[in-house]
Amino acid sequence: MATTLGKLPHGEILKRISQSEHFQSGSFQNLEHTEMLAPNSSYWKMAIKYWQKPNSIRPSSPIPSLKINLKELDVKKPQYIWFGHSSYLLLADGKKILVDPVFSGYASPVPFAVKSFEGTDVYLPEDMPDLDILLITHDHYDHLDYETVIKLHPRTKTIIVPLGVSAHLLSWGIPLQKIVELDWFESKEIAANLNVTATPTRHFSGRSILRNKSLWCSYVLKMGEYKVFVGGDSGFGSVFETIGKKYGPFDLAFLECGQYGDDWPSIHMRPEETALAAETIGAKSFVPVHWGKFILSLHPWNDPIKRVLVASQNLKLNLQVPKIGESFAFTGSGSVDGWWNFQ
Repeated sequence: MATTLGKLPHGEILKRISQSEHFQSGSFQNLEHTEMLAPNSSYWKMAIKYWQKPNSIRPSSPIPSLKINLKELDVKKPQYIWFGHSSYLLLADGKKILVDPVFSGYASPVPFAVKSFEGTDVYLPEDMPDLDILLITHDHYDHLDYETVIKLHPRTKTIIVPLGVSAHLLSWGIPLQKIVELDWFESKEIAANLNVTATPTRHFSGRSILRNKSLWCSYVLKMGEYKVFVGGDSGFGSVFETIGKKYGPFDLAFLECGQYGDDWPSIHMRPEETALAAETIGAKSFVPVHWGKFILSLHPWNDPIKRVLVASQNLKLNLQVPKIGESFAFTGSGSVDGWWNFQ
């Protein structure tokens, strides 16, 4: 477990962190005031709600999925494959980028907690192709998975992480020369026609009781002629207007849509806010992620997709809802076939 936790930034990493304008009083800060909990909430009240949780938070049947050979996909064809929650593979212009992979079957420091839904673990690290970029949005267990990263890094050219997250990777034996660490609004040209810019979200970080010692990010990807927004975790706020004005519009956006709750309204978006965020940044198409694999809240497991579907129709947005493992084009009309319509 100690290994899984990772390490806090120290030495040269901590020196660089201390120079960031987003690091104040020993912790990273959101761009706008953000409370972790609602004013009338408490961890005690949340614990009581959890023990009274309804059965609807877990699907009654296995999640539908497809299993394809990812290593035989045409890397010149702009496409993506969602693996449930916030894990997905992007292919375009001959490049392969894997975002926040969690293939261990759980999203916690121990294997018996926050286990994945049945049917969602059809892919393993061994199924992934060799990667140009492994992209991590922040260090929470449902986004940075020790077992998965350890297995993938030997076949990965570059690992891009938010400022401070390199301390975890280095403690796991990953070479420093393979890691690119970015502060908000920093860009890196990874290869010809492949540029990554770190952008802010409204969230927090931490793999133990200590919070916000490393940064949390979204990313703007330029892959050939396409511009993709990797949303990470975020509550709704002014960050989306900032990103839309500075970097939008986007051909495709992946936006958090799940694990929300009345007790923490500022750090996770409700589905209606997800649709509004897509509109705000100018997403020609968007994919709701952060749902369909783990229980990190108390809403019905398929509530996110039902609500964001209605909201996107009201705003006349192009919503894409792939099955786990389905290859999906960057552009074109979204797929809404109702595969999630069961209890």
